[in-house]
Amino acid sequence: MKEGEKLIPDYDKALYYTLWGQWDDLLVLMVRTKDDILSKKIEQFLNAYHYSLDESKVINTHDTLLYYIDHAMKYTPPVMMEI
Repeated sequence: MKEGEKLIPDYDKALYYTLWGQWDDLLVLMVRTKDDILSKKIEQFLNAYHYSLDESKVINTHDTLLYYIDHAMKYTPPVMMEI
């Protein structure tokens, strides 16, 4: 990691990408994250978003992803910056 580069947890990235509709970045995160559950939730959402004709399935998988991110962020220690 380069000096001055910030480490942003996967859950923060997932939340940002999901809320702003950055599906390509969300797909990359799905592949790179070490959290298997987060990866699976992202996969289910992206699959429903791109291939499902049922709008309620898309909304349900989107909400499930957001609920999981919220849950995981509660148990993840905050990133501390050194001054």
